[in-house]
Amino acid sequence: MPEHNEKILIALPNWVGDVVMASPVLAALRAHYRSAQITYLMRPYVREIVDGCGWHDDERHWPTARGVSRQLGLLGLARQLARERYALALLFTNSFRSALTAWLARIPRRVGYARDGRSALLTDRLTPLKRDGRFVPAPILPYYCKLAETLGCAVPDRALRLGITAAQEAAGEKLQQHYGLTARRYALINPGAAFGASKCWLPERFAELCDRLWRTRGLLPVVVGAPNEVPLMRAIAGQVTTRVVCCDDPGTTLGSLKVLVRDAAILVCNDTGPRHYGKAFNIPTVTIFGPTHQAWTDTDYADEIKLQVDVECGPCQLKKCPLDLRCMTRMSTDQVYDATEELLARR
Repeated sequence: MPEHNEKILIALPNWVGDVVMASPVLAALRAHYRSAQITYLMRPYVREIVDGCGWHDDERHWPTARGVSRQLGLLGLARQLARERYALALLFTNSFRSALTAWLARIPRRVGYARDGRSALLTDRLTPLKRDGRFVPAPILPYYCKLAETLGCAVPDRALRLGITAAQEAAGEKLQQHYGLTARRYALINPGAAFGASKCWLPERFAELCDRLWRTRGLLPVVVGAPNEVPLMRAIAGQVTTRVVCCDDPGTTLGSLKVLVRDAAILVCNDTGPRHYGKAFNIPTVTIFGPTHQAWTDTDYADEIKLQVDVECGPCQLKKCPLDLRCMTRMSTDQVYDATEELLARR
């Protein structure tokens, strides 16, 4: 195990939800290595998620170029990391390139899962759960915890958590003022999903849900999403017959979204990254599942209701449905609304 005052490189997950699900482990590593210099290696957009948490001292970013430029960028990154003389690389990512980069950087201890043909590049190889040669759907949080436990770092508190910087707080408050939002008086609706269209519930049913939340609960529906989801957000808002806010101009960032989630009365979303924001800020969350297996992202959060229609072809894990998207079309507005009622009644 590295000395507590040495330098540690941690390669963070790439997906928003995976980063949030890793948060208990990242917090435990910071507490365990109080005097170490912890550097995060991550995609640039991940910075907004981990900023404000206080778990790292420095950061490095993966090259964003494509093709040959990307390969040259990886070599340059490896040379930079080699000069910084890290004692340990902990790989939350399962990619070959993350292990190769740590190996090229001559980091003496490289801990990760033996996946993607990278076993020879690791010094500490963890074995993923498989059955008959296939990965078994299992929660990712314990999977991450085992990485820390390999280093002698226990993760006793497995609740998701996030921090908010002063700049993120200000940006979130500015959005709330712009759109006239009052804490606990709005319902946050996140209808998109970075994974693919097969994860998305029908826009017209999101619109119906918005109308019912306003009529029965007096909760202002607030539709949020990534920049590339603005057409979907506007399509939903355009079908709402009562009141609705579409956060399209200005839109949210991964930083300002923290504030909007934290102050919401409830979050309704597909199986997407911001779903885990709700858990991190202890907000009642309704998650609509389509083609994805619930087990991968289960965190035992008590105030989440997970909805999924049992269909003969699912969960298929496909980004685009080759049939009729029956796992989503058979999910009624009543089912989703009843779940919001149940959660709101608890609060």
